[in-house]
Amino acid sequence: MLALQGAAYDPAKPWPLDVLGAETEGMIGYLIEQELMNALPDGSHCATLLSRVEVDPADPAFNAPSKPIGPFYSPEEAAQAQKEHGWTLVTEVSGGLRRAVPSPLPQRIIGLDAIKVLLGAGQTVICAGGGGVPVVQNSNGDMQGVEAVIDKDRTAALLALELKADALLLLTDVTAVFEDYGGPDQRALGATTADALDGLDLAPGSMGPKVAAASDFARKSGRFAGIGRLSDARAILEGRAGTRVMQDTTSSAYLRSGPV
Repeated sequence: MLALQGAAYDPAKPWPLDVLGAETEGMIGYLIEQELMNALPDGSHCATLLSRVEVDPADPAFNAPSKPIGPFYSPEEAAQAQKEHGWTLVTEVSGGLRRAVPSPLPQRIIGLDAIKVLLGAGQTVICAGGGGVPVVQNSNGDMQGVEAVIDKDRTAALLALELKADALLLLTDVTAVFEDYGGPDQRALGATTADALDGLDLAPGSMGPKVAAASDFARKSGRFAGIGRLSDARAILEGRAGTRVMQDTTSSAYLRSGPV
């Protein structure tokens, strides 16, 4: 939305994606904090941070835009947008076309120490929104923003690992990870392992990164990652809903989990 507003204001000078990412991180962070504080009991504390996240300037993702952003376009609108802006467009599972931008892997959350201080002080921290603001280190050793959108689930997994979190929840609008999603053999996955998920053919701009992030967290931490609906958060933690990803089948949490 912000990218389209900027283009309407001055098509010759589009706002850079890192600045737009910072704007959305602050805007949506405010909305989350407002409603979270309304829901939490008196005496609760919450802090929203802008988070710079370092990426590798040599990441191959910069040469292969894959992260869908913005609205859906008809074939005619997509052709016009491609002609005017030189965008890469991809077809979503729903059939619509969207702009695709580079999505490099997060390497380092620059404000991690501040997050730890706030957590230690009893704050609920809202951070790394939208994957964080993508930055690289230039030849002078300074940080500068880049034209990219970091996958939010990959950054969430990195954050959870760095904080030694007990669990990682990736909450969305579907009940679980599905085999043959939208096909005749569609089947929801309940308790599973990272290795078992490796062979699934998943959409690269939506469920694919969630599964990759959950598997990465489970493998590296030996702890639990869950994927499912926001409204099922507690049930996913308790093993009653969603897809629960463990390092291997020897985990007690895996063995307690039943089918979706």
